[in-house]
Amino acid sequence: MDTSQLLKGVLDLAVLAVLRDEDGYGYDVLRRLRGGGLEEVGDASVYGTLRRLYRAGFLTSYVVPSDEGPHRKYYGVNDAGRERLVESERDWRAFAVAMDGILTKGVVA
Repeated sequence: MDTSQLLKGVLDLAVLAVLRDEDGYGYDVLRRLRGGGLEEVGDASVYGTLRRLYRAGFLTSYVVPSDEGPHRKYYGVNDAGRERLVESERDWRAFAVAMDGILTKGVVA
C-alpha cells in the first residue's frame, strides 16, 4: 500500500504529537517520527508541515546556535496547538474506530 496519501492526512497530528512534550528542530522531529514507525515520511514534508503549523499559529519557534554548523530553529506547541492536537486526536480516534468497523464487519447499509 502506498502510505504517502495516508501520511499527508495525518502529518499535522503526528508532528504536533511528537512536539507535545519536548520542543525540537526539523531533523529532530523527522527522526522522532521515523523512530515512531513513520519511516517513509519525507524530509520536505516534515519541514513544510512545521512551517505551515507555525504560520497557522499552532507552534512557537526560536533559534539556538549550534557548535556543529548552522543554527537550529526549534519549534514548540503553544496553547492553540495543544487545542488543535486534542481536536485532531479525537477526530483520528473516531476515524480509526469507523475504519476498524468497516474492515472487520464490512460495509453495512
